Amino acid sequence: MIEIRVDQLLEAQGRTFYWLAKETGISHTTLWRFKKGKALGINFETLEKMCLVLRCQPGDLLTFVNETQSRKNRSTKRQATVTVGLLSAGHARRPKRAI
Repeated sequence: MIEIRVDQLLEAQGRTFYWLAKETGISHTTLWRFKKGKALGINFETLEKMCLVLRCQPGDLLTFVNETQSRKNRSTKRQATVTVGLLSAGHARRPKRAI
């Protein structure tokens, strides 16, 4: 899975999404679709404009997240949330029933 990191770069530079659209000349809609992962692709000219304005490398805008690892992390977080929720609600743990 490709993760888009435009928001993180803008925040680090103290800039806004609207500033990026104005500085690059790329339409707000195109940038929004890219940022939200709704774009089907990105051409090199668009990527180059963003890199020039943000003074970054393409790898700073796009990172590859291993789908298997990402699912495992989400699963672990979900299990931890459920456990913490039960414990904080004062529920005693019950042993699993044999079937």
